Amino acid sequence: MSDFIVGLTGGIGSGKTTVANLFAQLDIDIIDADVIARDVVAKGSPALNKISNHFGADFIQPDGHLDRAMLRKKIFSSEADKRWLNNLLHPLIREQLILQTSGASSIYCLLVVPLLIENNLTALVDRVLVVDVKESTQIARTTQRDKNTAAQVKAIMSSQIAREARQASADDLLNNDDCSVDKLKNSVAQLHQNYLELAKQKG
Repeated sequence: MSDFIVGLTGGIGSGKTTVANLFAQLDIDIIDADVIARDVVAKGSPALNKISNHFGADFIQPDGHLDRAMLRKKIFSSEADKRWLNNLLHPLIREQLILQTSGASSIYCLLVVPLLIENNLTALVDRVLVVDVKESTQIARTTQRDKNTAAQVKAIMSSQIAREARQASADDLLNNDDCSVDKLKNSVAQLHQNYLELAKQKG
């Protein structure tokens, strides 16, 4: 069981997944909130049925899975709908985050939550690691990766905490602007050694 939990967060396009994968290569258990968020609305789940009842059956694809693009569009255009969905899903996701971190077997584990700070989940972790990049980098990477327009990316960014506030909440700041793979690996390796020591001290 992991007694020490590192919360990994960062804005869209910052490279959280890349960093998490590097920790995974060091045999650190990764608990990913995005994976959990997909699982709680899986085909046939109680949460998916509630979404269908609330928004309508057309939000469910013919194969029984959630139409994510349709739901995303809906909640971006309505604060009330977004609030309803968050009230449904956040307790379920939080429950799974706690359950999975308590079941982690590495000396410390990584809890990857894009909205760790925004959703007041920092109490679940011992340390906050922020992957940080310039806003121009976020826009460039996300438009290339997701085929979004710059305006769409900026809209997503505006729904997240400001970069300065995220930096202020960090115990550790990992700059991922124009980072080579080797440089990023070295940074992760240094953080890993630090977390091993902190986990031993806590244990």
